[in-house]
Amino acid sequence: MPEINPPHDCPLCPRLAEFRHANRALYPDFFNAPVPPWGDERARLVIVGLAPGLKGANKTGRPFTGDYAGDLLYATLKKFGLASGEFEARADDSLQLHNVVIVNGVRCVPPQNKPTGPEIANCRRFLSAALDHFETTTAYIALGRIAHDTLLTTLRERRASFPFGHGAEHHLTSGRRLFDSYHCSRYNTNTGVLTTEMFEDVIGRAAAFIKG
Repeated sequence: MPEINPPHDCPLCPRLAEFRHANRALYPDFFNAPVPPWGDERARLVIVGLAPGLKGANKTGRPFTGDYAGDLLYATLKKFGLASGEFEARADDSLQLHNVVIVNGVRCVPPQNKPTGPEIANCRRFLSAALDHFETTTAYIALGRIAHDTLLTTLRERRASFPFGHGAEHHLTSGRRLFDSYHCSRYNTNTGVLTTEMFEDVIGRAAAFIKG
């Protein structure tokens, strides 16, 4: 079975490896390595993001930890009983996830937060291994179109059959459910593309589904 996590100095994407090397010099106290999945080993819900933020997960080593996107994501998960403890934007806070695991489609931070198509494809082997590892999964949330697309490709689903749209709910051929949301980035919330209410609607429906 393929490894769930890339090696610490993963060489698969030269641009990302070069960026990682540069960041280790600029920010020697940062995690600066492929960010592993984080959450409940018996998760029924897998949340798929795009890639680590430079001063978020790339800094802390935990998905959505250190930048605004985590503020909204973890507060919403707590609201629906999928997390407990206090989120303090650091990997050693008391936050815990329940029935949820978070994994990024691309594990290394990309320049300008924009991975290329080949980089997304290179990292898909690790997404596939992670999805296989969490055998109790019954639902997915894709945060943004790129996460949606790479998830469907990884699952060998036909993308055209499941078009991305915020709030869309897809019945996959496996019997699992896919819920789509715009990414919970500061840009999307500041511009009104995504409101707290819109995000809570998606998380709430996914929470209700996995709880039966």
